[in-house]
Amino acid sequence: MPSFAVPRPLLAALAGLLLLPGAGRAEPCDDLARQIAGAIGGTVGKRSGPSIDIRLAGPIRFDVTCRAEPIVQATSAEPAPSAAFFRDLSTASEILLGEPAARVEPIIADAYRTALSERRKSFIQQNGWSASCYTDPGSSTMRTLCSVGRIPPR
Repeated sequence: MPSFAVPRPLLAALAGLLLLPGAGRAEPCDDLARQIAGAIGGTVGKRSGPSIDIRLAGPIRFDVTCRAEPIVQATSAEPAPSAAFFRDLSTASEILLGEPAARVEPIIADAYRTALSERRKSFIQQNGWSASCYTDPGSSTMRTLCSVGRIPPR
């Protein structure tokens, strides 16, 4: 039976890859975050586990979280989210879902209005994806949080 030796540096590199959590998912998520940041005028920030921050000027914050299915999330510290909040989240959602932003934006706005009026998290399902919003009018740091993502297959 033939035998061969694998060089130690190669073994060390392969072992290191196996120890990285989510190493196989990192690149597609990073690419997705870069696409979204470019489309909404932001820059890719820090990665924390499966989440990548997208930095924008002003009171709106974005992040992309990649698990079973990626999710894009936006938070606003404004008393009421601006038109830019909904526009940027729907633009990011178009990249994430492939659904036209013009179709996604009113659904996100409905989720926001429902969360505000019913004082609870609102969750709206569509054809394989969902939009959800949460509001906390009394907070000074996060008054609105909305997210959009594909519904993972069962």
